[in-house]
Amino acid sequence: MTDRPVAPRSRVHDVDALRGFALLGIFVVNITFMASGYPGNLVTDPAYSAPLDHAVHDLSLLFVDMKFYLLFSFLFGYSFTLQMKSAAAAGAAFEPRMLRRIAGLFTLGVLHIVFLYAGDVLTTYALACLVLFWMRAVTNRTALRVAAALYGLVLASLVLSGIFLDTSAILPATDVARANAEQATAAMLGGWGDVIGENLSGLPLLVMQAVTLQGPTALAMFLLGLVAGRGQLLARVRGDEPILRRIQWIGYPVGLTGSAVFTIGGGTGHALAVAASVATAPFLAAAYIATLLRMMHSPRTAWIRSALAPAGRIALTNYLGQSAIGLLIFTGIGLGAAGSLSPLETMLLALAVFVAQLVVSAIWLRRYRYGPAEWVLRWITIGRRPAWRGTPVETPVP
Repeated sequence: MTDRPVAPRSRVHDVDALRGFALLGIFVVNITFMASGYPGNLVTDPAYSAPLDHAVHDLSLLFVDMKFYLLFSFLFGYSFTLQMKSAAAAGAAFEPRMLRRIAGLFTLGVLHIVFLYAGDVLTTYALACLVLFWMRAVTNRTALRVAAALYGLVLASLVLSGIFLDTSAILPATDVARANAEQATAAMLGGWGDVIGENLSGLPLLVMQAVTLQGPTALAMFLLGLVAGRGQLLARVRGDEPILRRIQWIGYPVGLTGSAVFTIGGGTGHALAVAASVATAPFLAAAYIATLLRMMHSPRTAWIRSALAPAGRIALTNYLGQSAIGLLIFTGIGLGAAGSLSPLETMLLALAVFVAQLVVSAIWLRRYRYGPAEWVLRWITIGRRPAWRGTPVETPVP
C-alpha cells in the first residue's frame, strides 16, 4: 500500500476549527504553570497581588480553566471515528494502526513531560484511548451510560472529599507552599538538569490528577465524541439549527453559574469548588461549541473557521510547540523569564503566541501534508514513512 488514499477523503473543517479554538484555551491555562512555580503549588505569587492581577486570574477561572480540555477530549473521541474511516478507506486493518498510534502518542507524551512541560495530557489521552479502543464496538446507549457513570463517579468523589476530607492535613501550609513555589521557580531558571528534575518532580501530582479527575472525565468526553462521530453530527452543520440556540440558552447560564461558584470557592485547591466546575463545565463547553459553529457558518464571520482550522489540523504540533515556546521564554535554557511576568502579561503573551501559530500553521499547510509531530505520529501509525510534501487528497466538508 502507498500513503495515497484509495478514494478522496472528506475533512470536516469545523472539527479542525474547534480543535484550534481549544488549543487557545489550553494554552491560556498551561502558560500560567510554565511561567511560574506558584500556580502548581496552589498559591499566589506575592509579587502579583494587585486587583488587576486577581481580576485576570478570576477571569481565567470563570471562562477558561477546566473547560477547554473537555472540548479537546470530545474532539479526540470524534476524531477516533475518523481514524476508523481512514483505515477502512486505505484498506488497512484498524486495530494494529490504532494501537501503534496510541503507543506513539504515549511516547510523545513521555518525552513532552521530561523535556518540555510536566503538565502533559498526551500520556493521559493515550491510556484513556486504550479503553476507548476496547469499547469501540459498544452501542451508543452503552457509551452514553458509561460516560455518565464515569462523570458521576468523579463528581461523587469530589463532593465526598470536600465534605469529609480535611485538606489541611494533606496540603502544605501557605508559607510552606510559597517556599516550595520559590524553589520551583528557581529550578525553572536553571539549566537542562534543573528543568528536567522539576518536570519529573511533578509526576506524582500528574498521575494522581490523571487517575482521579482528568483521565475519567477525558474518557467520558471521548465516549460522547465517539457517539457524535458515528452520527457525523459535525459534518452536517449549517449554523442555523434551532438546537444550537437552545444549547447556548442552557449552556451559558448553567456553565457560568458553576464557573462563578468555582471562582468564588477558590479554584482548583478546593474540592467542592472543583465539583461545581466539573458538574457545569460541559454545559459551558457545549455553549462555546454552539456559538463557534453559528459564527463559522455566518457569512459575516465565516473567516473565523478559515483562521482556526489550519492550527487545529496540526494541533499536536501546535500543542508541543506551545510547550517548547514556554520552555524557551521562561526557563534558564532560554530567556529565563519565569516569575517576571504579571498575569495580564502572561495572558497577552499566550494570545500573541496563538496568533503567530495561526499564521504559521496556514503557511505550513500550503506546502506540507502534515505538521512535524503529525508526520511522526502518522509514520508510527501506518508503519512506513509517509509523504511529506503536497496536500492530502480530500474533499472539504464545512
